[in-house]
Amino acid sequence: MSQALFGLFFVFLGTGMPIFVVLGLTAAVLLAADGASLLLLAQKVLDELNSELLMALPFFGMAAVFMQRGGIARALIDVSAAWMGRLPGGLGVVAVAGCTIFAAIAGSSVATALAMGTILVPAMIQRGYPASFSTALIGTGGTLGILIPPSLPLILFAIIAEESVPRLFLAGVVPGVLQAVMLILFVIWTARRKGYPPEPRMSRAEFARVNLKALPAFAVPVIVAVGIYGGFVTVTEAAVLAALVAMLVGMTVYRGFTLAQAPAVMGHAVRSAASIMVIIAMALAFGHWVTESGVPAAVVDFVTRNDLSAWQFLLAINLLLLVLGMFLEVASIILIAVPILMPVVTALGIDPIHFAIVIVVNMEIALLTPPVGLNLYVLSSISKVPIGEVIRGIWPFIALFAVYLALITYVPALSLWLPNLVYGG
Repeated sequence: MSQALFGLFFVFLGTGMPIFVVLGLTAAVLLAADGASLLLLAQKVLDELNSELLMALPFFGMAAVFMQRGGIARALIDVSAAWMGRLPGGLGVVAVAGCTIFAAIAGSSVATALAMGTILVPAMIQRGYPASFSTALIGTGGTLGILIPPSLPLILFAIIAEESVPRLFLAGVVPGVLQAVMLILFVIWTARRKGYPPEPRMSRAEFARVNLKALPAFAVPVIVAVGIYGGFVTVTEAAVLAALVAMLVGMTVYRGFTLAQAPAVMGHAVRSAASIMVIIAMALAFGHWVTESGVPAAVVDFVTRNDLSAWQFLLAINLLLLVLGMFLEVASIILIAVPILMPVVTALGIDPIHFAIVIVVNMEIALLTPPVGLNLYVLSSISKVPIGEVIRGIWPFIALFAVYLALITYVPALSLWLPNLVYGG
């Protein structure tokens, strides 16, 4: 049964069908082969979507769209330049810092790369940075959007693995900061070799003005963090507040759009959220039949029979996820892989919070690796830089990510220290 399941999946995938069709069709065919009613599939999808926590995804996505359209990205870039622009490769450092701050608001990699890239790629090219370096840097910095809380993939993991969202969010903080620091150091090292200039020094008055103007932009991450970790709101309620505050700040403070334009912006946000929810619905149905087919039990049996240790299993999973990431998008991989792998994680004594961060870091790399590499295509589209040139620029960052992935995989304290400090463990 398991061979038929994955055989059908890859046959359908090879036809070029959209991933949500592949997932749903595979589940439907196997259900029909079992002689069950297809109404059962529809009921299963509805049951899986009937989750309060799942509602956080579209609202965080809506917040990201409001911030992207509302001029918040410009304020974050300006305040990053005020504090870090004088470093070697100043605009590149600003790009990483801006992506890091925006990630703490958006929860989305594509939204982060799009918001930062729209402003910074033309500016970097004008300042003498190669187009390949500029797009690759912002594409890599944009991946922080799925690691630093509020992270949408971590919410998905929490739903499937039944783990605590606040613990998962805290687990992404230290790895996210480490990634940002590694990228900044890489930019400084490259700038000294290539002669990329620092940004002009700001006057004290300009420095104060930029910092004051950026204060409202930090309202969203503060509300999310204080609300969730203070116990005032649930994750879903925090997502609703984030969307509301992002809309108000973008419309009234930064005037990125007017009240008359707000419905159109909201419509774009809803369409983006709907496309994600369709994939999630089909992937959850597919995951149900994966579990029913006995694949997780077979994987556990294989691992125990071959006496694989935790480090060997994690190495194998990293390689598997890196390959899958070349062909599938992030939500699909998480929704398919987690139900299969979690029994093995439990059997080997791997902390599920640590495992979640390992998966998300692999998904960050997936956003940068062709042929899918969504961030690469986003940056190519908005900058008009040919995709081949963007891909040429990404390989040094992939090498840096390989070192980073090894650290995250084999130093669990990087993921576990902060949640254990706050919640114990």
